[in-house]
Amino acid sequence: MTYDLWYWPTIPGRGEFVRLALEAAGVAYRDRAREDGADALIADMEARAGIRPFAPPYLADGDFAIAQVAHILAWLADRHDFGAGELDRDLELIMLQLTVTDIVAEVHAVHHPIAGSLYYDDQKDEARQAAAHFRDERIPKFCAYFEDALGANEGAFVLGKKWSHVDTSLFQLVEGLRYMFPQRMKSVESNYPKLIACRDAVAGLEGVAAYSTSDRRIAFNADGIFRHYPELDGA
Repeated sequence: MTYDLWYWPTIPGRGEFVRLALEAAGVAYRDRAREDGADALIADMEARAGIRPFAPPYLADGDFAIAQVAHILAWLADRHDFGAGELDRDLELIMLQLTVTDIVAEVHAVHHPIAGSLYYDDQKDEARQAAAHFRDERIPKFCAYFEDALGANEGAFVLGKKWSHVDTSLFQLVEGLRYMFPQRMKSVESNYPKLIACRDAVAGLEGVAAYSTSDRRIAFNADGIFRHYPELDGA
């Protein structure tokens, strides 16, 4: 079985959270827009009708397609055994994954605080204000929350010894924040040793390590969700 993952071909974006879990689990997939181009993604979306994905990323298994990162990952975890395998714990993982979704939305709003349809240069003053608030208040709030969650069980991962999609997502979150706010992250990372240990443990997973050094891992760039603008960073 090989899934079709549909996402924009030149940015890591939200699609990367799905890719990392697939790579860590060794699950076969085709990164369809990277193979066939962005036009193929648009054509596939337009060809779907009825109950369909609103936007990428979405994962297709034959005629079935599922969107929304947390939803995709919960579905994959159940099918490929990288969740908890227990309803209460799996619901907690979904809660944590949705909280990752929350901070990713706030990350995007830093450099596009007025509207996603406007260029960054059209909202730079507002972005500076948003960035200061995000650096000072939101990074510590979210990181402390995940730090507490990682302390619930003995081990590097949220579940303890076993990795889950939440861990691969926290890896990507830390990597993205380091790229976007290198000064700020350097000054606060030591406050969250469990979060950084989780990031390091995920980096050491065989599938993630191989993926990270391959040409399939798209570098952060100025078109993605995590964007580095020096004027928005600060310790």
